[in-house]
Amino acid sequence: MNLPNKLTMLRVILIPFFVFALLNPGGIIPYSDYVALVIFIIASLTDMADGKIARKYGLVTDFGKFMDPLADKLLVCSAMICLIEMGRIPSWIVIIIVAREFAISGFRLIAADNGIVIAASYWGKFKTTFQMIMIILMILNIPQLQLLTNIIMWVALALTIISLCDYIMKNKQVISQTK
Repeated sequence: MNLPNKLTMLRVILIPFFVFALLNPGGIIPYSDYVALVIFIIASLTDMADGKIARKYGLVTDFGKFMDPLADKLLVCSAMICLIEMGRIPSWIVIIIVAREFAISGFRLIAADNGIVIAASYWGKFKTTFQMIMIILMILNIPQLQLLTNIIMWVALALTIISLCDYIMKNKQVISQTK
């Protein structure tokens, strides 16, 4: 369990605290949107840090290749599901994004069963970045930034679809080589 893997696990551990702060049941947390935003940004920064540290110091592991994208999916999907409840994102967009995440996770499991580890692609990284920016803007919920928020949401949705196609096209041998 090296430092990048610990950062990935920290991201997973922060998710319930983020969800609790964002939904703020009973209104017990003052300025809960801002508390949730800080937790989300910290969790998002661990995503950038773990990958850079792993590559720079040769600490890339199969665990990290598998768990890092999963931690991202858990964080982003948790946030978007909460944002549906808050009325800040349409559910159909979240359904498309979550369906893509399940499809890629299933694809990775099939690959892993065949001894293949599929690392995150650049399209997947762009997708995650735009989804995280979208979530930050939606948590802030600033009316003057609504147009920007909507544009980022559409870009994130497009990148979600593009990255799905990219993963499948680059790794179609995974399907043909299944046991």
